[in-house]
Amino acid sequence: MTAICTHSSVERAAAADVLVSPWVQRFAHLLPTGQVLDVACGSGRHTHWLLASGYAVIALDKNPAMLPALSARGANVIQHDLEPDAETANWPFSDDMFSAIIVCNYLHRPLFPYLLASLKPDGVLIYETFAQGNAEFGKPSNPAFLLSPGELLEQMRSNAQVQMQVIAYEEGFVSKPKDAMVQRICARKAAFSSVFDHL
Repeated sequence: MTAICTHSSVERAAAADVLVSPWVQRFAHLLPTGQVLDVACGSGRHTHWLLASGYAVIALDKNPAMLPALSARGANVIQHDLEPDAETANWPFSDDMFSAIIVCNYLHRPLFPYLLASLKPDGVLIYETFAQGNAEFGKPSNPAFLLSPGELLEQMRSNAQVQMQVIAYEEGFVSKPKDAMVQRICARKAAFSSVFDHL
């Protein structure tokens, strides 16, 4: 990991490990230095962990309840509803803005092209959410909130202006933190170069 971690920050990060997605932990060492966006941050489990690990974090959620606590810990917080309706996205960020974007247990399909565009070249996307078959184990069970087979992988091609390099992808059953069907991916935004860069 390229972020600088103090001894105390490592201890705080270790204390939060029990709440952090193992998928996020597995690939956190790939996150470049710079701003990390935690989308639909909720209680802020990943925001807290990333802050403790030395990253600058923007925590976004439509629910304002947890944002003051995250702000007090040093996050830049944004209260914002990304979903004006089921078919469109209200994305408040510009292109090439974030070194990394984290999304866990959240799905609004119109956002994918914007997520990819807002990564800086060589920026990393870590995404994990529920998939079809999860209804067998509980919520969410609405198909609108469940990825179809291979969908998360296909969404890496949702923006024709962006090329994503898939580092890892998994689809299937997990037993921790609870039984669920999930899809998860770690992908890096390709840095485009001109032939003249090599002359």
